Amino acid sequence: MPAPRVRRPAAAKKPARAAVVLAPDARGKRRATAILDRLEAAHPEATCALSHRNPYELVMATILSAQCTDERVNQVTPVLFARYPDANALAAAVPEDVEEIIRSTGFFRAKARSLIGCAAGLVERHGGQVPGRMEDLVKLPGVGRKTANVVLGHAFGVESGIAVDTHVFRVSQRLGLARAETPEDVEEQLMKLIPQRRWSRTSDLLIFHGRKVCAARSPRCGGCPAFDLCAWDDRVAIATGGAKR
Repeated sequence: MPAPRVRRPAAAKKPARAAVVLAPDARGKRRATAILDRLEAAHPEATCALSHRNPYELVMATILSAQCTDERVNQVTPVLFARYPDANALAAAVPEDVEEIIRSTGFFRAKARSLIGCAAGLVERHGGQVPGRMEDLVKLPGVGRKTANVVLGHAFGVESGIAVDTHVFRVSQRLGLARAETPEDVEEQLMKLIPQRRWSRTSDLLIFHGRKVCAARSPRCGGCPAFDLCAWDDRVAIATGGAKR
């Protein structure tokens, strides 16, 4: 009797990306600047899509945005912030009440714990105010480097880094701005290529471009403003209706 076949788990799908990546030298930095200039001209309206009025609201909205669209988060946060307008109110919340409000964002139990824990941390360590330093933010429950970068850049105007979400991770690698397996490594490579004054703006532009043009499944390469600067091998085939390599 033949031995039973063992089904091997499927290998994780790697992001589509350029075969080469720009080196952080003068030439690479000039090309990166040219790409960002093109995206800036094409998407001048690009900004943080999470509706917020203050740093507290931005922190909580960014926590909710994990594995969820910004549009969905923006549907939920008006109710959340009406009931819990500040960290003191949210820190004292009943978890089940918060879960019910944020249920549609997914992973609502874990997110409720993060929201309440983050609010409690703000009250206990910072008098209920959101701190303006990376080292303080990342110590709060539910706040990682990406969330901290979003908050510092958009609520405080501090260029602490580049927030790398799924769009930034994908688009930066297609364009040839980075080549890495983790968001942390992508951020490190982008920071070496791009002037610090443009870090927050870079995230906004790449996210907006990823949503409007460089989509994951159906990229509009033929309408890309950075087409001639892009290093992704598949761009020509997609733009002309041919097969990917």
